Amino acid sequence: MHILKRFFVMAAFVPALAAASDHAVLDQAPIKLNDVASIQNGARVFVNYCLNCHAASHMRYNRLTDLGLTEQQIKDNLMFTTEKVGDHMKVAMNGKEAAKWFGAQPPDLSVIARSRGADWLYTYLRTFYRDDTRTTGWNNLAFPNVGMPHALAELQGEQVLEEEKKPEGEAAHGAHEAPRKLVIALPGSMTPAQYDATVADLVNYLVYMGEPARGHRVQVGILTLLFLAVLFVFAYALKKEYWKDVH
Repeated sequence: MHILKRFFVMAAFVPALAAASDHAVLDQAPIKLNDVASIQNGARVFVNYCLNCHAASHMRYNRLTDLGLTEQQIKDNLMFTTEKVGDHMKVAMNGKEAAKWFGAQPPDLSVIARSRGADWLYTYLRTFYRDDTRTTGWNNLAFPNVGMPHALAELQGEQVLEEEKKPEGEAAHGAHEAPRKLVIALPGSMTPAQYDATVADLVNYLVYMGEPARGHRVQVGILTLLFLAVLFVFAYALKKEYWKDVH
């Protein structure tokens, strides 16, 4: 009885905790797991910009052959010379040193899309801004006081957080905090539209990496449901045939 009481007390606090941790407005990620070109480009961005600090220790390089890449293409474009195509996606960075530099060890990204969600990742990677009060010089709207610097800054450029001016009628009240918006202060190598598309490809790959067999699982599930639907018709007809004399 005591255990049940504790369970109901904890369950009552779950919505409040979720509301407290999910205060950022998230943009919807344009996930297209049937877009192989998008996932391939996302894998390229991941290897070039994320794999320096973040491992994906549950993912092997040769799993990318499912995306239509040959092992030679994987070796030439997505791997370092010392690695083998059957290796896991690991990093050489020492965990203790990383914790000293960033305040915490960079998390493994194998299943980050399943734990954080695609919308959160898509918003997070697009809302970094310059903040001189932070050790790294960066902050983030989706993850305030983040310890990670903006790894894609050369692509997006540098954003700053500015307060939007209120209309005169609203400014007189002064009850609410002025809305804020991100503005590009120093352009990167990509336009905002190009950067958003690149981030969408990266998030697409992270979602794929969280469950590479998802497409196959969905196909098998649909075929199974169709099979059960057909089986139901024959089973119902057989049932009527067996029970017609009883009724």
